[in-house]
Amino acid sequence: METASVDHHGRETAYRYRDAGGEGPTVLCVHGSGGAHGVWRGQFRLASDYPTVALDLSGHGDSDDVDADAGYEALSAYVDDVVAVAEATDASVLVGNSLGGAVALTLALERDLDLDALVLAGTGAKLAVLSDLLNWLDDDFDRAVSFLHGEDKLFHADDERLVEGSKEAMYDAGQAVTRRDFLSCHTFDVRDEVGEISVPTLALVGEYDRLTPPSYHEYLAETMPDCELETVGDAAHLAMLERPAAFNEAVKSFLDRRVA
Repeated sequence: METASVDHHGRETAYRYRDAGGEGPTVLCVHGSGGAHGVWRGQFRLASDYPTVALDLSGHGDSDDVDADAGYEALSAYVDDVVAVAEATDASVLVGNSLGGAVALTLALERDLDLDALVLAGTGAKLAVLSDLLNWLDDDFDRAVSFLHGEDKLFHADDERLVEGSKEAMYDAGQAVTRRDFLSCHTFDVRDEVGEISVPTLALVGEYDRLTPPSYHEYLAETMPDCELETVGDAAHLAMLERPAAFNEAVKSFLDRRVA
């Protein structure tokens, strides 16, 4: 696996890249709030068919931070990160989870990047955040992290390894960046616009996801002109980590039919 970075807009954005001989278009994975590229470690197995990239958004993982207010300004900066990495790696398929889905949708609506497909996983056209969680992100970060790792939030199964790794990534991002992420989700709403996105799209949701439930993905499938709906069983919000084989099979099946 290759570790690389790209300089753009006065900052450096880090990413990981793997090509195991895949002849399909390159897939670029975009993580969610308080996350980093490691959430996609199971998706690098797709690289034998589709070269796979996962980036760290600004302020996350190994990427430089950006001076941007929460909301549309931060979301636009994250879109800049994705565009820069997509252009550096020739990626034309975006896989976005949660905040990453909002970034992917904003990019598809506002930028000229040539896309072959979208996978919107654990996300929605509107991503309102529970007011209690926003308050805890302000003044009790430990409680916010604990809440997000409660039953059927980020994970369905009680897997200590996954939970501890996820908590570590969130603490690594830190309170300020994670709060910015969730506030940016809270203001995100493209329900009036997603019907304009004609790119082949897969709405992929964990069966037990309570943060972005199946109804969010049903809305995408009903509203977007070329959007399929698929469920990953026995998983919640981070289905790509919890059930990587099932997640990958859904993505591969979709891409094999639509873009290969």
